[in-house]
Amino acid sequence: MQPSSSSLNILSFGAGAIGTYIGGSLALAGHHVVFVEQPSVADDLRQRGMRLDLTLDERRKTKDAFLLSPQSFVMAGSLEDALKFWPFDVAIFALKSFDTPTALDGMRPFAEKLPPILCLSNGVDNEPMIADAIGADKVIYGTVTSAIGRRGAGDIVLEKLRGIGIANGNPLSAKLVAAFNAAYLNAQLFQNAAAMKWSKMLTNLIANPTSAILDLSAAQVFADRRLYQLEIEMLRECLMVMEAQNIEVVNLPKTPVRALAFATRMPLWLSKPLLGRAAGSGRGAKMPSFHIDLHSGRGKSEVDFLHGAIVRAGEKAGVPTPVNKVLTETLLALTKGKLPMDSYAHQPQKLLDLLAR
Repeated sequence: MQPSSSSLNILSFGAGAIGTYIGGSLALAGHHVVFVEQPSVADDLRQRGMRLDLTLDERRKTKDAFLLSPQSFVMAGSLEDALKFWPFDVAIFALKSFDTPTALDGMRPFAEKLPPILCLSNGVDNEPMIADAIGADKVIYGTVTSAIGRRGAGDIVLEKLRGIGIANGNPLSAKLVAAFNAAYLNAQLFQNAAAMKWSKMLTNLIANPTSAILDLSAAQVFADRRLYQLEIEMLRECLMVMEAQNIEVVNLPKTPVRALAFATRMPLWLSKPLLGRAAGSGRGAKMPSFHIDLHSGRGKSEVDFLHGAIVRAGEKAGVPTPVNKVLTETLLALTKGKLPMDSYAHQPQKLLDLLAR
């Protein structure tokens, strides 16, 4: 399969929720997309194709999900096989942050053939790791604020249409924004990569580790005044670390992050409705991601790439981050089996006592 002169040749690392949504949307728009997946998943998707339920987006004017036939894309079972379709214009990287180191180990031997990588993973550590592995000139900072549900490999549903942020600074940045917008992905160009990534991370923090540690939904966390106060203190620590680094809070596509930051200075009774909506709407109908990861049994958590990153940056800047530190250490202990899973389940006071030490 050869791309036309007007289309992009795109490499997508994985066919997870974000990879399928973005890669599939670009394939629907006429771009040539090669996905890299585990061999068993790749074999399955080569047989049945992909399904994208994008009916939420009224611009598409359809009540039916899009079915991408196996002839509409390439599914490779290894990076080596995918690179047979080299050269690529850009790669889409939207893996879980805890999978980044392993992915980079597999990418290093092929660094010379890899195109610039648009990193859409959560947290602020992924792009520096990619830069160290294959070169800073091959990293494009990105974010995703749309909520995507995953029904299975290559089978997704658009749950909340917001958009994608792409940082300027790479010759491809503006071209990608144009291509993404032509594919109905609501892309926006950002001049400050750090502001974009830290602002997105701020939205990922809300009720995330607390939900996992206590085995409570975000709504249950917010219903407890003591836990809600804890959420505010956690967010304030992140904002102080951002301020110490001269990183401003910016609004993201259809995501009023500045309002969220302002809410941390409001009286609790006034801010709770705003933050409560932020805690739930960005995730669609899902439990917070840390809760899902903890109960998946994989023994991995992104908490060290979000809250842990705040702690490390705070240490460098001389900003105390006690709440983020305790939440990070406690959730990592639960994730790695150093603490029984039910150590804090439905026991808010026990967690509050730990934070008060």
